[in-house]
Amino acid sequence: FERVISPFRVTDSMGRAYALPFLGGFDHPRPQLLDIDGDGSLDLFVQENSGQLELFQKSATGWTLTTDRFQNIDIGEWYRFVDLDGDGRYDLFAESPLSDIRYYRNVGTRTAPAFVVAADTLKDVQGTAIYADRQNIAQFADIDCNGKLDMLLGRVDGTITRYEMEGLDSLRAPRFRLITERFGDIQIIGTRAPSLHGANTMAVFDIDRDGDQDILWGDFFEPGLLWLRNQGTCAQPDFHGDRIAFPPNQPIETSGYNAPAFGDLNGDGRADLVVGVLGGAFNPVKTSAANLYEIDQTAPNVWTVVTPHLLDGIDLGTESIPAFADIDGDGDLDLVVGTKIEPDNPRTGGLHWFENVGSRTLPNFQLRGHLTVLPVFHDAPALGDLDGDGLPDLVVGQFQDAVAWYHNSGTSGAGRFVLVDSAVVRLPRGSNGVPELYDIDGDGDLDLFLGDASGRIAFFRNDGNTRAPHFTLVSDDYLGVRAGHRAVPRFVDLNGDSVAELVIGTEQGGAPPVFRRLVRDSSLAVDLPSYAAPGFADLFGTGVKDLFVGNEGGGILYFRSRAQQIVPSK
Repeated sequence: FERVISPFRVTDSMGRAYALPFLGGFDHPRPQLLDIDGDGSLDLFVQENSGQLELFQKSATGWTLTTDRFQNIDIGEWYRFVDLDGDGRYDLFAESPLSDIRYYRNVGTRTAPAFVVAADTLKDVQGTAIYADRQNIAQFADIDCNGKLDMLLGRVDGTITRYEMEGLDSLRAPRFRLITERFGDIQIIGTRAPSLHGANTMAVFDIDRDGDQDILWGDFFEPGLLWLRNQGTCAQPDFHGDRIAFPPNQPIETSGYNAPAFGDLNGDGRADLVVGVLGGAFNPVKTSAANLYEIDQTAPNVWTVVTPHLLDGIDLGTESIPAFADIDGDGDLDLVVGTKIEPDNPRTGGLHWFENVGSRTLPNFQLRGHLTVLPVFHDAPALGDLDGDGLPDLVVGQFQDAVAWYHNSGTSGAGRFVLVDSAVVRLPRGSNGVPELYDIDGDGDLDLFLGDASGRIAFFRNDGNTRAPHFTLVSDDYLGVRAGHRAVPRFVDLNGDSVAELVIGTEQGGAPPVFRRLVRDSSLAVDLPSYAAPGFADLFGTGVKDLFVGNEGGGILYFRSRAQQIVPSK
């Protein structure tokens, strides 16, 4: 399978095309802006998942994903590119297990960077390991303008530990000297209830253009950004003044723990900001979709929010699960997506549908909004004709044990699906039921499979008929396998032999296992994200099904099918 971000047109409910429809969504993006390849244009790095770093580069049409695993570097829980000696080549600091700091030296060139580990555990001049709280993101800058790089480590008590660089060791890793554990007498305590201190990060740059370095602070217990204005000089910084909500002309408010990154995004000579919302003490659910801001400095010290969706793709919240069927009977496949919880209604999950307004060979999807279903968390849809009327009906799993059945009435709009049974089956044990409809015994009616949180799959045989289903539990542990927690079962014919394989998505992600004729004999040749929820569909009328994957970020990833789809087990 080959990952593709924009394989066809997808529009939102207003008819506006997504620039990056199948990017996959974000829940807690950590951005940094820099020119990594020396071409004179800012690049954007984003960390969404532990250990993984995505690189976006800008063209005339906007941001494009260059790689989702930058040089396969493991960055742990945080990263920071830093030009240590001003030669235009960026080195890399990152989290190493147990809050150590790993240093990658750039042994490439300005236009072709290449990184090697020079220090697995960064140490100070006395040989003592330097620790950085892993939930925080370190920052590097010459805070006192003496020509020496400073390392600023935010602590969970709201203080900043300052180190100053003193040359390189024999492996050309930087050495830092501890200057103070309470830099500038700074201690940040949240300005809103609960007024506490916690995880934090910062950006350091001259915000007010007065010739000295200021600090822009994001904190778990702060819904916005705080400007720590340098009231001293470049050589003698003084941060004893008020903490100013930022931007001063219109402070942003999110769910908290905002990670700022600065750079000139539009070439006007003024610093702009990209702000990732990691989610703090103020209901992270509400920013599970709107969490990567572009804030431009439109005039000196006047800041304007351009968008809370800088990388514009399908993002419906968190833990998305896709399903395909021709729900409106027009001959092409439509898309239904369930989510864990709604950003604008935290009392329920959501079920969204995209109508295919194209054709069976040229897809074109438009978001039509919500489908009306029972208010539950973790909506997990599956589609199939259960009553023999030629229209696919809907079954919906949820966080608790019940699976609801909805009849496809054939009418248009949100009320297309009408509740028939709020518990057509129940999970025999566990939670987070994810259904799949498939005729496993070849008797002409659809049977039901149900993945759960523990990784088990329950099998319910349809002992009714094509017009009146009646599901009987046959096994609460189908095949006796544990592919991984949060099992998402999907039946699909991967090799065109008319025999469906069972593919299982899991919380862990990675290459999903494939079961053929009740035996695991392969894995799908694709690396899936966490909380992977696969769905398969032939949208181009070729007879070959492509792979769509819901995930923790709340969006969908698309993988185009290639010749070799499965990897035999060893």
